[in-house]
Amino acid sequence: MTNKVTIIGAGWVGSTIAYSLVVSSPVSEIVLIDIKEEKAVGEALDIKQATPFLSPTKIYAGSYEDAVDSEIVIITSGFGRKPGQTRLDLAQTNVDVLKDITPKIVKYAPNAIYIIVANPVDVLTYVFTKISGLPKSHVIGSGTILDTIRLRTRLSELYSINQKQVHAYVLGEHGDTSFVAWSAADITGIPLTEYDAARTNKDVAVKDYTREEVEEYVRKSGGKIIACKGATFYGIAASVCQIIKSLYSGADTVMSLSTLLEGEYGVSDVAMSTLCVIGNNGVKTTLTPKLSEDEMEKFHASADALKKVLAELKF
Repeated sequence: MTNKVTIIGAGWVGSTIAYSLVVSSPVSEIVLIDIKEEKAVGEALDIKQATPFLSPTKIYAGSYEDAVDSEIVIITSGFGRKPGQTRLDLAQTNVDVLKDITPKIVKYAPNAIYIIVANPVDVLTYVFTKISGLPKSHVIGSGTILDTIRLRTRLSELYSINQKQVHAYVLGEHGDTSFVAWSAADITGIPLTEYDAARTNKDVAVKDYTREEVEEYVRKSGGKIIACKGATFYGIAASVCQIIKSLYSGADTVMSLSTLLEGEYGVSDVAMSTLCVIGNNGVKTTLTPKLSEDEMEKFHASADALKKVLAELKF
């Protein structure tokens, strides 16, 4: 493997992903492509000059032709959300951007695994899968992986425990109809509902919370960050780096990612997040752990909301 990655879009998200990859060093070569060529040149040069203290990654601004032999392509191009705007408001605008990009990049990197990051990510993952002609196993939407780490961050605060010890997932749309799969949430294998009783030392109390408050925190975090600083990029960059590490590691890894569904939980012909096992060749399989009746209803409601948007798009 050459561990070559192409990133399309050198804005806040794309450039932060590139920098994070150099810091964490899972790749040897990064191509940055952007319609604003000078932006890509500047970002690549800035990151390149940090490599003496990081990893010896080759990074440069390029064109679609330079994506040849890329094993992974990350698409971040598109217009970002503005304060008060939902991800789905961006749908047609960013679908049009994707329609322009897809034939250009697939021509030069037909065997790559594609990670769709631009929003609305579930809509764009579906559209890219349909218009690219690539196998669905090679198209991964970042989906609710960001929502999931936001969830784990909050639960770790409430339970005063290491974030990596919290195993909980957000499923469905990366957006307003997402939901927490509480029935599958645990701390090192102990269900959340049993964790407090399992502790022998009660000196540090589990903070009081409601599930509704936690879900609100997860759903509204992106909007709050955008309102405060204009964009979100650290969390998604860390998430994409984790996906890439898992793809290269050869060790199959379970993540909440968006992929084209073909019957999971009775849902088909829409892309949204369920649990995916990813490895060297992309999505190896999806998992359908048992959900509660309420969670099943939310999963179907999320699918219906996305299908309604897809029905109104031109692609």
